[in-house]
Amino acid sequence: VQPWCQSPSHSHFLAGPQIVLSVYGPDFFGHDVVRGYGAVHVPFMPGRHKRTIAMFVPESSSRLQQFTSWFTGRRPEFTDPKVVAQGEGREVTRVRSQGFVTVSFNVM
Repeated sequence: VQPWCQSPSHSHFLAGPQIVLSVYGPDFFGHDVVRGYGAVHVPFMPGRHKRTIAMFVPESSSRLQQFTSWFTGRRPEFTDPKVVAQGEGREVTRVRSQGFVTVSFNVM
């Protein structure tokens, strides 16, 4: 798991900071591939908070690309974590649900 923190931007200031998760793991051939992406806003209120993050992975747009990426071990992945954090442009990206990750925050 590789967390990446998104600081608030002017347009998303009210939403606050986010933690973006990029989860990697080995595939059938031992290649390190993306297992899922997800993002969650960091709570402001003091105390212990538990959040469940829906994870997703980008998919190839055709069967040929899917087979080629599976065979070569080069799966589609996002190069910029802002795509996951902001979601802009993601509506035109084909993604597949890939489970959930639960995180706990202790805010002081």
